[in-house]
Amino acid sequence: MTTSTTTSSPGPGPEPATTSGEIAFEDLPPRRTIKQAVAASAMGNATEWYDYGAYAVVATYIAAHFFPSGSEGLFWTYAFLAISFLARPFGGFVWGPLGDRLGRKQVLALTIILMSAATFLIGVLPTYEQVGILAPILLAVLRLVQGFSTGGEYGGAATFMAEYAPDKRRGLYGSFLEFGTLGGFALGTVVVLVLQLIIGEDAMAAWGWRVPFFVAAPLGLIGLYLRSRLDETPVFQELEDADEAVESATGGLRDLIVRYWRPILVMAGLVIPLNIANYTLLTYMPGYLETKINLSANESLMVILIGEVAMMAVIPFCGALSDRVGRKRMWWFSMIGLFVMAVPMYMLMGQSFGLAIVGFAVLGLLYIPQLSTISATFPAMFPAHVRFAGFAVTYNVFTSIFGGTAAPLNEAVVESTGFLEFPAVYVMLGCAVGMVALLFLKETAGASLHGTEIPESEPEDYGLEAIQEEDAKMDACGR
Repeated sequence: MTTSTTTSSPGPGPEPATTSGEIAFEDLPPRRTIKQAVAASAMGNATEWYDYGAYAVVATYIAAHFFPSGSEGLFWTYAFLAISFLARPFGGFVWGPLGDRLGRKQVLALTIILMSAATFLIGVLPTYEQVGILAPILLAVLRLVQGFSTGGEYGGAATFMAEYAPDKRRGLYGSFLEFGTLGGFALGTVVVLVLQLIIGEDAMAAWGWRVPFFVAAPLGLIGLYLRSRLDETPVFQELEDADEAVESATGGLRDLIVRYWRPILVMAGLVIPLNIANYTLLTYMPGYLETKINLSANESLMVILIGEVAMMAVIPFCGALSDRVGRKRMWWFSMIGLFVMAVPMYMLMGQSFGLAIVGFAVLGLLYIPQLSTISATFPAMFPAHVRFAGFAVTYNVFTSIFGGTAAPLNEAVVESTGFLEFPAVYVMLGCAVGMVALLFLKETAGASLHGTEIPESEPEDYGLEAIQEEDAKMDACGR
């Protein structure tokens, strides 16, 4: 197996201790175990994003039940979605260092319990009509709990999956985490759409909107069961065996900020376009299509659902392609494509139901090369001993700023100005920032994630030949 390239510490202070980064193929987990790790990570991620998907597609019902009647109810509903993002950085600062200190598995067990419980309890909350101002206060508390747990869930799941995956197949295996992301969004859409078709609009508005939140409980239990059956990642076990895991959570956080500020800044620049596109397309669009383009509730959900299914279909292929051509090329294609096509596709969506499907699907497919490679790209930007914290802190701080605010910002600008293409312009601005950051991103396709050095690959580390060589060696070792 190719080892990670030796690099100097990217910040002031003494060099961190290093391990060789080498691991024998016979020491790798069997493919069956890798697939179980993928399933466990993806299920937790699906539970996380099911919450956001369900909340987004019942936003108009939440607005009617939790806020006084008026035109600003939908804005406040999206604002309460953003509240959960206020807690995500705090979750990242807590769960990330703990994951580097105690292990990935223990933290992920806790986060999925908190996350699914908070989502479930939204379904039993009293309404504004029943308890007045207490209703939105309770909603805010549960959104904060959900955000705090998510602050550790996503970074931990991506790290867990990346550290289990074979180096040359990390893009393929990692893409299934994002398959879980869209699966959660799509499941939320399907549940609401089926309910609306079965019980009708009146029943949906009266009590049916609560049902989607109850689904989070069994999803969380399934994810917890899958994770409980797995050992720690091979990378973290190696750190513990070499006595190189961080000695304390606070010490690991300090080490991250002081020594690894450069990859933090580069990752921040990539998280900005990723989240603006993600939350503009997947969270804001259901309400946008219904209230701004005047599609019916069922039509707007069909647009989103068809687009999400199309995106899910190509995610594994894009992940596998990144193992052959590298991560950077995938990100360049995505950001340039979104920058060029955002405005034309938003204008197209305003024409008819059929063209709305086409416009949304085109933008969704252009976004996939970013989404499908998150789990392969971001964990590889940090060495093993600060990887969980590096991912969780950076991702959640900038997701809070740019992801959580995307829906209310888009709603506020479109509502006040009537400029229906503003969401497209906002996506373009995000991509402009991302293209600058991409200039400084190190290519890590095929690089080893073992050791306490920052991974970086050489051209011979990835591509079809490197993948075939790794597969042959794993087969020879019975892995």
